[in-house]
Order: sequence, then structure tokens, then C-alpha cells
Amino acid sequence: MAAAVGIGRFVYTPILPLMMEDLGMTKSAAGLLASANFAGYLAGALAAALPALPGSRRRWLIAALIVGALTTAGMAVPSSIAAFFVLRFVGGVASAFGLVFSSALVLDRLSAVGRPRLAALHFAGVGTGVAIDAVLAAILSPRGWRALWLAAGLVSMLAVAVVAATIPDRSGASAAMSSARGARTSLASLIVAYGLFGFGYIITATFLVAIVRSAPQVRAIEPVVWLIVGLTAAPSVAVWTMIESRLGIARGFALACTLEAIGVAASGLWIDRLGILLAAALLGATFMGITALGLIWGRRLAQGDPRSILAMLTAAFGLGQIIAPAFAVSSSMPPEASCFLPSSPPPPSSSRPFSPCGAAPKVSSSAWASASPPRSACSRRSDRIPSGRRPTRSPRRSDSRRGASRQAAGASPPGRSPSRYTRRRLPRPSAGTCPSNGSSGAGR
Repeated sequence: MAAAVGIGRFVYTPILPLMMEDLGMTKSAAGLLASANFAGYLAGALAAALPALPGSRRRWLIAALIVGALTTAGMAVPSSIAAFFVLRFVGGVASAFGLVFSSALVLDRLSAVGRPRLAALHFAGVGTGVAIDAVLAAILSPRGWRALWLAAGLVSMLAVAVVAATIPDRSGASAAMSSARGARTSLASLIVAYGLFGFGYIITATFLVAIVRSAPQVRAIEPVVWLIVGLTAAPSVAVWTMIESRLGIARGFALACTLEAIGVAASGLWIDRLGILLAAALLGATFMGITALGLIWGRRLAQGDPRSILAMLTAAFGLGQIIAPAFAVSSSMPPEASCFLPSSPPPPSSSRPFSPCGAAPKVSSSAWASASPPRSACSRRSDRIPSGRRPTRSPRRSDSRRGASRQAAGASPPGRSPSRYTRRRLPRPSAGTCPSNGSSGAGR
């Protein structure tokens, strides 16, 4: 679990700010990249649920860990978003396979020997992996994000050797699942709740470090935030299994979800040191506890081979994870900033502020005036009389004395109406300083 989920999934969180700074990634690109990993997680969960999947569970687990380690290390090589999408998608598939098959093996074995509470050690691996991510980030951040991806991949490969040496080579498919009608009703409610849990927690779990880095008042605690998440996650499963034994699994699950909701709200509404530390502590103390309680609950409802139910829960969880990051980015950014479109420079002849979404943003008159270039007398004159157009003449007046008085007062001559062309008298430029009227009015 430390390699498949703790590193394979969550190492992206402390590396993300470094990638955004170095590669110029937008928040939209970061959210879509996270969703690519979650889409792979969903696809892997659905594939792991297939009953006719050939091979033993141990072989699928080891293969998933190897693929996860290779895709994690491979993130250090490319620089294109398309390559990142592919690697994170495949890494998500590997993470789902690792979670489903490792949980099925461990929970089956513990149930057979009558020691189900030791499942806390299995799920504590995720917190251990998160703590490893934080230590690697603290040590290797000065070397850049590529060094972090390589180091995480090497640690994951070491975990493959440990798993291969400690898990015996037994094929093991249990009897097919047979559930009662009441168990099916409870399972449907559990699947919905587990999917909502995936939607709710992943926004904070993905963007917590980026939130801290972007806020000057809490930037100083960035190195310790993710470490707090890992340290509180490691013992959390043991604590929640103890709470479950006293309150029952349904009440324990609901209590953990309530505390996590408080932590998620604090990460967005309470941006100071105390609020961010509280959010990190509640995130770490609950997200693996909810995961463990949900999978243990599903194992109890299975009454047989738990792989199908564990995969269904993981698929619902993955679906919530796919929707949440894109939803968070689109709902928190203005429309002109959230367009994930290829950027193009504004036309050189335009002084209007450029908008990548195709619609001009609203600009105040003072800002527009300050952004516009200074206008000369020539440009003002050409603006007053467009090219190819003669001012409209009004019927001549017969009163010459009125015309003379108007000329003396600086108003329009008798043959012109008092229109916008004569509201302001401008000094006539000297000969040769203004372009011709046809060229000055073109394109205006």
C-alpha cells in the first residue's frame, strides 16, 4: 500500500508546485493531469472486478507494483503534458490494481487466521508512503521535480522486492460471492458514500501544498504540511478500527467523514497557520481510516471472494476523484483564466486587453484610457472625419448675420450643423505632419 497508493498516487501532491513553477503549468492543466490519474484508477478498478481475470492475485499485485514504479520514475523524463497524461493514467491503473489485489490477499488471510484487526497495519502503509513523499520532497526539492520523481520510482521498486519476498505464492480464489438482499441494500449505500468520500477529500489532498505555496501568510510551513498528513495517517487506521469496535462500523464511518469534512472546509476557508495545520491533521487522520473502514465493511458484506466488491468500491471512489479536481478548478477561477486552450498572442494592432477565451474582459474607462497609446492631433482629426465620408450638410440658412456671429464665436460655419465634428476646436497641424485622410482612417 505504501508503494501502490502512498507513493504512486500521493507523491504528485508535493511535486506539483515545483512542476507548475518550472513548466509554467496552469491550474487547469494541473487539475486535468490529476484527473488523468484518477481516470486510470477508475479503469483499473473496473478491470480488477472482472471475474475471468487470468492469473493469481499475487502475480497481478507484483505486476501492478512494477508498472507503478516504472511510471513514477518515468515522469522525470518528458516535459509535454500529453506524455504526463499517459504516464499518470497508466500509473492510476497500477494503483487501483495494487489496492484491490493487496487488500483482497491481506483481508482474506487475516480473516482465515481470525485476526481481522491487523488490517490496520495493511492500510497504515498509505500513511507511511505519504510520509516518505514528504521526506523526499524536503531533501530533494532543491534538485528539482525530476529528481523527486526518480527517487520516488526507486523507492517503489524496492517495495516490489519486499512484497515478492513476503507474500507466499498461492493462487487463491475463494468461493463466489453470495449476498443476501439486505446486504445488497447496505452495499449500494456504502458504494454511494464511498464515491462521495472520494469526491470530497481529493481536492484538499491534491492541492493542499499548492494552496500553502500560493498564500504568503502560510508559505513558511510548506515543508511540514505534507509531513503532518503522513504522520497522522500512519496510526489513524488503528485508531479508527478501535473506534469501530466500540461504535460500530456504520457510526465510525460517519464520524470519520464528518471530521474530514471539517478539515476540507478549513483548507479553503481558514487560510492561516492554525487552519492549514488543522486541515492537514484532519486529512491525514481520516482519509485512510475511511478507506480502511469502507473496504473492511465491503469485505464483511462479500461473504466470499471480496475482489468484486472491493473493485466496485474502488471504482466509485475513482469516479469521485475524477470529477472533483476539474470541478474545483472550474468553479474557483474566472472564465477567462480557466480556458484550457492553446494560447495565442493578441493582434499587434490592437490595444484592447487580450482574452484567451475569445471574449474581451470588462475594463473600466480609466484603465482603458491608461492602457491606450497617447493620441496626437493627427489621430484626433482623423477620428473626427472618417475616410471616404463627407460631413452631412444641413440646409443653408439665409441669415448671414447669424452665420457671421457663429463664425466669430468659433462655432460651425453656416453650411455645417453643430455636430460632433465641431464640438472641440483643435490646432491645425502643419503641412506634411499628418498622413492623408484615406490612410489615417483605414482600419478604424
